[in-house]
Amino acid sequence: MSAIVNRLKSLPKLSALRLIITILPMPRPLVLLGEGSAQRLCRSMADQGLRRVMVITDDVLAKLGTIDPLITELHSHGVETTLFTGVRPDPTFDIVEAGLAACQAARADAILVVGGGSAIDAGKVIALSAATGKTPQQLVGVLKGRQPALPFFVVTSTSGTGSEASVAAVISDSATHIKALIVDPAMVPQATALDPLITQGMPASVTAETGIDALTHALEGWVSGFANVETDNYNRTAIRMIFKHLETACTEPKNLAAREAMALASHYAGICLNTTAVGYVHAIAHQLGANYGVPHGRANAMVLPHVLRFNASSCRKKFAQLARELDVASTHDSDSVATSALLNAVDDLLARLPLKHQGDLIKRTDYQRIAHDALTEAHGMYHVPRYMVATDVHQVLDGVVAAA
Repeated sequence: MSAIVNRLKSLPKLSALRLIITILPMPRPLVLLGEGSAQRLCRSMADQGLRRVMVITDDVLAKLGTIDPLITELHSHGVETTLFTGVRPDPTFDIVEAGLAACQAARADAILVVGGGSAIDAGKVIALSAATGKTPQQLVGVLKGRQPALPFFVVTSTSGTGSEASVAAVISDSATHIKALIVDPAMVPQATALDPLITQGMPASVTAETGIDALTHALEGWVSGFANVETDNYNRTAIRMIFKHLETACTEPKNLAAREAMALASHYAGICLNTTAVGYVHAIAHQLGANYGVPHGRANAMVLPHVLRFNASSCRKKFAQLARELDVASTHDSDSVATSALLNAVDDLLARLPLKHQGDLIKRTDYQRIAHDALTEAHGMYHVPRYMVATDVHQVLDGVVAAA
C-alpha cells in the first residue's frame, strides 16, 4: 500500500479527531512547582476535606522511602491512607483491576499517585473506574466514563511522560501486552506537584530515558498536523529547556534547578499531547516495548533519529526554524543546512547521555508484524507530516539495529 493511500485512508479519522479535539474540554491541573511542592499538595488535599486517600506507587519508590514524608504529611492533617504498590512498567489491566479492588476495599474518597507515567496512567483509570462503576476494559476508547472520576492528584517522580497533564492513559492487555488507549478529560488530575526533591532520586539512566521521552513528545508535536500557535509555543520552550538542562540533570543529580526545569519541560510537552498527540517514533517504540520489553523512553531514543531523518524532507521549514531557535544554525543558513544541524544536534545530545541501546534484540523475522502494528496504531490517530509504508518501517528498524 502506498503512502498516498495510507494518507487518504487516514483523513476521515483525522477529521473526526480534529473535531473531537476542537469541542472536547481540555482541563489542566493546578501545578505546584518547586521544592516542597509535594507536601504542599498533600496539605491542599486535606484542606479539601478528603479523609481516605489511596496512595498509588511502585515497589521501588516505596522501598526508597520517597513516599514516606507525603504519607506523614497526610496523616498529620487527619487523612487516612491506603498504600498500593503493585504498579509495574507498562501496566496491564490485571494491575489496574488489583488497584481498583484495593481502592474499593478502602472506600477511598481520593487517589494520590506518586510515580511516573505507568503509575499515573494506572491511577487515572482506577480513579475513573471507581467513580463510574465501569470496568477498566469498558473505559477503552473515547469518553466512555461519562461522569467525573474520583478526586485525583499526582506527584511526578520522573520528568518525561507528561501524563499528569494529558487526557489519555495507556493500559496493556494482560496476555498479549497490546496497548489500549483510554481518553477522557475526567482523568486529568485536579492538581500535580512538580517537586525536584522527588525527581532527584532518579538514576541517571532513567533521567536520560524519560527526558528523551519528553523531547520526543515535543518534537513530534512540533511537526504534527494538529499543531497550533499555543502548542508550538509550549513545545518550542520544552525543547529549548531539554537541550539546556537534561545533560546536567543526568550528571548532577542533586542539581535542583536542572531537575525543576526538566519537570516543567516535560509538563509543557504533556499539555500539548492533548492536541498534537505523537507520531511514528512512538508508534514504533511501542512495538519494541511490546515485543522485547524495551523501556519506553529508551525505545524512543533508539527510534527518534531515524524517524526525524525520514520526516526531514517534509518538515524542512519547521526543523530549520527550530534549529535557529536552538542556536545550532544561523539566519544565514539555508533551511536544508539548518535542518541537518538540528538532526546532528539531536544525535549529539543522545550520544552525551547515559542511554542503553537494545537494537540487538530486534529480529528481522518480526519486522512485518512490527510494521503492521506500528502503522495500524499511527494511521488515523497521529497526524504525521509524512506517511510511511511497511518498507519505511523496515528501514527505520534496520537503522536501529545497525546503531546497536
